[in-house]
Amino acid sequence: MNVEDINISYHQAKKAYSEIGVDTDEVLQKISELPISIHCWQSDDISGFENSALTSKTGGIQVTENYKGKARDIGEVRADLEKVLSLVPGKHRVNLHAIYGDFGKDLVDRNEIKIEHFQSWIDWAKKLQIGLDFNPTCFFHPLADSGFTLSNTDKEIRDFWIAHIKRCRKIAAEMGKQLGTPTILNIWIPDGAKDIPIDRNGHRDILRKSLDEIFKDEYPQEYLKDSLESKLFGIGAEAMTVGSSEFYLGYAIGNKKLLCIDNGHFHPTEQVGDKISSILQFLKEINVHLTRSIRWDSDHVTTFNEDIILIAQEIIRNGFLQRTHISLDYFDASINRIGAYVTGIRASQLAFLYAMLEPTEKLKTIEKEKKNFQRLAYLEILKSMPFGAVYDYFCLVKKVPVAKDYIADIEQYERQVISKR
Repeated sequence: MNVEDINISYHQAKKAYSEIGVDTDEVLQKISELPISIHCWQSDDISGFENSALTSKTGGIQVTENYKGKARDIGEVRADLEKVLSLVPGKHRVNLHAIYGDFGKDLVDRNEIKIEHFQSWIDWAKKLQIGLDFNPTCFFHPLADSGFTLSNTDKEIRDFWIAHIKRCRKIAAEMGKQLGTPTILNIWIPDGAKDIPIDRNGHRDILRKSLDEIFKDEYPQEYLKDSLESKLFGIGAEAMTVGSSEFYLGYAIGNKKLLCIDNGHFHPTEQVGDKISSILQFLKEINVHLTRSIRWDSDHVTTFNEDIILIAQEIIRNGFLQRTHISLDYFDASINRIGAYVTGIRASQLAFLYAMLEPTEKLKTIEKEKKNFQRLAYLEILKSMPFGAVYDYFCLVKKVPVAKDYIADIEQYERQVISKR
């Protein structure tokens, strides 16, 4: 897009928003300070770099289709992530799963991983001046094939996963220490039953005790923040998920942990944004995973839709931004993976920008005065306000492609890099 046209459109938008009491310059400063944690696993369809002798591809997660040019090694994942970061405005983070360690040809099982396997990631992040987040990988492993990990009735299997997560927490704390920004360690397990179980309580009691054991090791909050992620159901766990929303909410409140809300992990008729102000009555912080669910699949590329907008609005309207950690969590192998990344990040940023451009205090006053028609009218007017022009200007000042220009940039990267893999 033409720079002069972008500037003209922005100043017209600035004037339009000033008429409803919104300073777009202040909003741009605010959105530039919003980091999004970008998930490494979109780059290679959750393959990771473990020795194949340790990997099982069953249980809980599926990546469909096989678009050309997925990343094949750590160097290609990092190159792809660097390309992504060059195409989105703002300063962001990278979110790693434990299977993305720098293992080389070594046979390193998950209960044996060490900081040395992730030091090159820390060095890379330090060079880019970004933070890292981390996740235990409790799937794609022979000891997860039964469908139960931390809630397994077999103590030997359960102890393996406890040891894995303990090592992950130690690694995450070291990441946070070296990078000078806390690492979010997010625990998600696939545990559940395909058909109707009898002893739901037994598995949940075991899970609670496993978590108690994991969290015996304490780390400074400035290095590590623990997060627990629920799910309504998963593939192979349609009848019951051990780590339900109620289970983890109770555990997080009782043990002062972060609760991870993945908007693809609830019933399609639930408004996930509506949950935020309830949860933050009782928790200090939350971790939010932005995705897009279609029927039973929770992991489509995030788009600028009503679900994401409501999440952003609830966070911004209530001043929760400093208490909320934003991450992406999806994997689409049917399209260009860099395009999937950039489209999802920009959509997420646009939702938060849209929320920041609301005249929040004016709307709250109207609501208190029970002027319901006026409230509805303003919400409708805001839908056609020129928020896109503000985002375009944000991209311009941050020196990344504006509007559709990023499409050509990704197509060129595909021709020059991805097509040769």
